[in-house]
Amino acid sequence: MSYIRSSVSNGVGEIVLDRPKALNALDKTMVDDLFRILTNWAGDSTIDLVLVTSAHDRAFCAGGDIRAVSAAAAADDVSTIYRYFDAEYELNRLVARYPKPYVAVIDGVAMGGGLGISVHGQFRVVTENAVFAMPETAIGFFPDVGSTYFLPRLPAGVGLWLGLTGARIRGVDIVASRLATHYVPSVDLGELTKGLRQGTEVSKLLDRWAGSGPPARLDLDALEEHFGDMPLTEIIDRLRNLTGVGWASEAVTQLNRASPTSLAVTARMIRLGASSTLEACFERELRAALQITRTHDFVEGVRAVLVDKDGAARFRPHRLADVDRDLVARIAG
Repeated sequence: MSYIRSSVSNGVGEIVLDRPKALNALDKTMVDDLFRILTNWAGDSTIDLVLVTSAHDRAFCAGGDIRAVSAAAAADDVSTIYRYFDAEYELNRLVARYPKPYVAVIDGVAMGGGLGISVHGQFRVVTENAVFAMPETAIGFFPDVGSTYFLPRLPAGVGLWLGLTGARIRGVDIVASRLATHYVPSVDLGELTKGLRQGTEVSKLLDRWAGSGPPARLDLDALEEHFGDMPLTEIIDRLRNLTGVGWASEAVTQLNRASPTSLAVTARMIRLGASSTLEACFERELRAALQITRTHDFVEGVRAVLVDKDGAARFRPHRLADVDRDLVARIAG
């Protein structure tokens, strides 16, 4: 069964993600289908625009097929893990260098791999229903799909905050963070997609909604101040001292639930990514993925969050101070 539907009309190639029970999470078959379709369309002179949407309101794409990766890790099946991440990152590379306008329309949840097939594209349209997150540290992994390149290029502090805590941002805040390019109210989404499918020039069409939506709530100054260029332990200590500040309390709660090893790996990889090319980030992420999926924390994190769903992961070590710095260096490069 294919979870990817595609069609071409009026010079527009549309891809519809349609795996509702898994919130459009990308399994290997979906990754391969997307890569094949996009590769074919890149060289098709009759296609001027690519549009990526979801068949369902709840989710655009909730990430990658981490359960399958975890099962392969438990079986010590390194080749399956390699094939999955190598194919996914090659898809992300294709989106990043796509030779035609690429528009992702997001009216629901986009996490992990969902950002990989949207953020690298030229246009990312979100509504008030859109929710972005990179929640990988809670499962003993790290933000990947090229995010170690794009996260450090967001407004100062925002990328580290998102990558470490897995915080969810919504609607206009996604645009304020620069993860999305345009905000369109959901009531106008039908008009937008109709215009895109008719082949209307993208920039002119999106200009109709320029400046629409409520003011952003994201406190960029606070995030720059508290997720700046300082040791991870200092970031966490400063957050704990911000008593009565809602976003800081939420961040501490999320950090307490994360794998300490994953936090250290994530901080290192995002900081390295700030001065790396996109290709270097993908290469580093692939090496890191092959190593971190063989750790106790990855298997345990997937169990606690995605399998048993008890939210009670027993990470080893459970304190940041006890993390093996040599292991972090080996994983993060």
